Amino acid sequence: MSIFDKMKDKAEQLVGEAKEKTGRATDNDELKDAGKRDQVAGELKETGHDLRDKAAGAYKDAKDRLDDDRR
Repeated sequence: MSIFDKMKDKAEQLVGEAKEKTGRATDNDELKDAGKRDQVAGELKETGHDLRDKAAGAYKDAKDRLDDDRR
């Protein structure tokens, strides 16, 4: 995952956390729920990026092993 993607995902989670806290402080259920959604969305994106990176790494490792075996 690029650093930029990771920063965007974390920022989305932090904004969501701030919205949720503001919603609680102002007794605004809509804002609180929007904050929770933002946090979950950021976490899902981060997980997706991590899985993509792991899959790419596993592919590269397998390809390297095959290339080494052919030599």
